[in-house]
Amino acid sequence: MNYRIQEVGKKIDVPVSTIRYWQKEFSEYVSPLKTDGGQRRYSEQDLFTLTRIKEMLYLNNKTIEQARILLCNGNSDIGKIDWTTQTILVTGGTGSFGKHFCRIMNDKYKPKVIRIYSRDELKQHEMRQEFGDERLRYFLGDVRDLERLKRAMVGVDIVIHAAALKQVPACEYNPFEAVKTNIIGAQNIINAAIDSGVKKVVALSTDKAVNPVNLYGATKLCSDKIFINGNSYAGEKGTRFSCVRYGNVIGSRGSVIPLFREQQKKGEITITDERMTRFWISLDEAVNLVMDGLSHMQGGEIFVPRIPSMKIIDLARAVAPDCRIKTIGIRPGEKLHEALITVEDGRNTVKYNGMYIVMPQYEWWERKNYINATKLPEGFSYTSDNNKEWMSVDDLRMVISAN
Repeated sequence: MNYRIQEVGKKIDVPVSTIRYWQKEFSEYVSPLKTDGGQRRYSEQDLFTLTRIKEMLYLNNKTIEQARILLCNGNSDIGKIDWTTQTILVTGGTGSFGKHFCRIMNDKYKPKVIRIYSRDELKQHEMRQEFGDERLRYFLGDVRDLERLKRAMVGVDIVIHAAALKQVPACEYNPFEAVKTNIIGAQNIINAAIDSGVKKVVALSTDKAVNPVNLYGATKLCSDKIFINGNSYAGEKGTRFSCVRYGNVIGSRGSVIPLFREQQKKGEITITDERMTRFWISLDEAVNLVMDGLSHMQGGEIFVPRIPSMKIIDLARAVAPDCRIKTIGIRPGEKLHEALITVEDGRNTVKYNGMYIVMPQYEWWERKNYINATKLPEGFSYTSDNNKEWMSVDDLRMVISAN
């Protein structure tokens, strides 16, 4: 059904002159048809858009520019990404995730260029020797260095932010350094990405950022908040920021498996508490989560995989079935169970495409994705002890042998 301008004015209770002004200021979103006599005819969609404009300007006190951003469709390339045309920057690219990401991308997706950004020249040299791929470029630099980040992001389409200080004891003993890298570094990534015209940025989070009990988790929580709300700084430049959050990674540096294997030689495995549970994810699954996030993101989401839980005591039995198991007590800054989604975040979480998505509380633009997402029930949370999917000792043994 089409409406005359006078009818639209009555329906949304604004003067005709205001509608003409809005049509001029929001010409990309309000485009009435014209009759042979030059009269405007507004569609149902035009009516809906004008109603939203009125709400934003009159009720929410938004400016014209802010309302335009809110009406923006977000990323125009939601869905499948043509990786062969993409220039990608990976901060912390010489770490476990960065190396595995590069391996999968080079083997399967053939991106135009991957820039490895890290501060360890030896690890870059070893990675260069291992990969020997001309698509990989190596940038020495620290995420604390804003100017270096800006230089590294020139011409970049996508940024994967994996750099962080991650060892809990090291962060506790060197708190200022943890803040500089994990928090100030996150701010630098956002500023450099916006100034350089990067399209999409995904930051890697951790279960330790949820209800943190140690400094590492607290800095990562702050980093998550900075990345999610960094979308408010992007404006019409179009850079979008999201996070992915997952638990312990099989085969990563710092995993408990190498520790158990070393202890196995002495015939005794130490665990902190027999009741302890953790989420578990493979490097392949972590990379797939990042790629899914990049494909679906419109900015502000936290993507959480639906992954199994395991008991630490079962992991010890899977690694070293013939060893004694000694309980030594929970260490400072350690949790009995891990959480990926709190009850508070659960109110804004949906289930979509095999994962959970924590949606942002602020809407910077009109969202066009997640139409078929399932809203989760009141009181929903996602913790390692209330998970419905569990790995047995045999399951863990199979996974460990494959990694």
